[in-house]
Amino acid sequence: MSDTPSLPALPVTFRPGHTRVILLTAGVAIFLTISGVAMLLEQLGPGERASFVVTGALIFWALAQLARVKVVADESGVTVVNIAGKRHLEWAEIVQVNLRPGDPWVFLNLSDGTSLPALGIQPGLAKQRAIADAQALRALVEARSPAHPVEDQG
Repeated sequence: MSDTPSLPALPVTFRPGHTRVILLTAGVAIFLTISGVAMLLEQLGPGERASFVVTGALIFWALAQLARVKVVADESGVTVVNIAGKRHLEWAEIVQVNLRPGDPWVFLNLSDGTSLPALGIQPGLAKQRAIADAQALRALVEARSPAHPVEDQG
């Protein structure tokens, strides 16, 4: 009768699968297109061709950075990998897991009063999966945080 989802086995990784595939596919396509154009333009010298290839590689790298976002929950806590950084949180540091209607991704409210965006769970292309992932992470936080003892499981 409980609405609480069953706890996933640890370690568990949450990431936006469809978004990741789209970004990496676009990155490869853009790199190959720009590099192909560089090789087909006969009037370009070696340095100019190299600059085309480097530009394509930089675009691929930027898209790969966007695609690397994830949230990993394990026995020691939660590791949030966002675009520009990575942060490990102990279970006790996470006060609340939020995914409100209209939010672009999950926000973790922390015990120090700050909020950390967790881009690894985002409802963009797979809203129901993101909601299920947010609920699973919330259940893990509630089960493992000393501030949220789970008493009525059973």
